[in-house]
Amino acid sequence: MARQAKHEELRLALLSEMAGAAPHTALPTEREISARHGVSRNTVRQAMNALEAAGHVYRVQGAGTFVSPSVVSKSLTLTSFSEDMRARGLEPGVRLLAAETVRAGRQIAERLDITPGTEVVRVSRLRLADGSPMCLENVHLPADRVPGLLEADLTGSLYAVLRERYQIDIRSAEQIVRAAELGDTEAALLGVPLGSSALHVQRVGLDQRESPVEATTTIYRADLYDIRFTVRRTQP
Repeated sequence: MARQAKHEELRLALLSEMAGAAPHTALPTEREISARHGVSRNTVRQAMNALEAAGHVYRVQGAGTFVSPSVVSKSLTLTSFSEDMRARGLEPGVRLLAAETVRAGRQIAERLDITPGTEVVRVSRLRLADGSPMCLENVHLPADRVPGLLEADLTGSLYAVLRERYQIDIRSAEQIVRAAELGDTEAALLGVPLGSSALHVQRVGLDQRESPVEATTTIYRADLYDIRFTVRRTQP
C-alpha cells in the first residue's frame, strides 16, 4: 500500500488535534507546527491550505489561523432563516437595521412586477445564529400588500408575519446565487475581515397565486453558510 504524502498525514493529525476545539480557537503558528511534527514549513503550508479549502480553518491576515465554526448547509427546500437555524439546533436572532417605506427603483420594480416609483416596504436586518452574525438581509415588499407592517414585530420570522397577519404564504422562489467579497460596512456588521468571501443571494418570493411579493437580497458569510443540492444525470 502506497504511503500517504506527508502533508496528508499532517492534515489528518491536525484534524485530530482540532477535534472538540471551540470555534475561533487559534491554531499554533506554521513554525510551531513544523517543529512539533518534525516536517518542513512547506508541508505545513500544504496541509493548512487543504484544511482551509475544506472549511475546517480560516485565516485572518496578521492574526493567524483559527478553527472554523460549523457551516450551515442550505438545501433547495424553501424555508425561512429561522426555520433553517432551528432545524440545526441553533437559536435564530435578529438585529433590525432599518424599516421604512420607499419608492421602488427600476430593479426592485422589475423583480416585483410593479411600476417604478410604487411604494414598497424595505426591511434591513442582521440575522444571527446563537448570537453570531450569519447574514445581512434586505427585503422589499409591495406596500399595498402589507399595510401596517412597520408597526409589526420584525425581530422574528418575516414569513410568519406575512402568513399570520396578511395571509400571504410564500410558496416558491426564484433565486440567483453568486460569489462576492464583503465591503467595509458589510464586513463590520458580520464581524469578519474586509474582503472576506460571501454568498450574494437574490430571491423573488411568489405567493400562492404565483405573484411576486418579496424581493430579497441576502449576503451570507461564506465561512458559515453553504448551499447544498443534488443533481442527477438523465439517461440518454
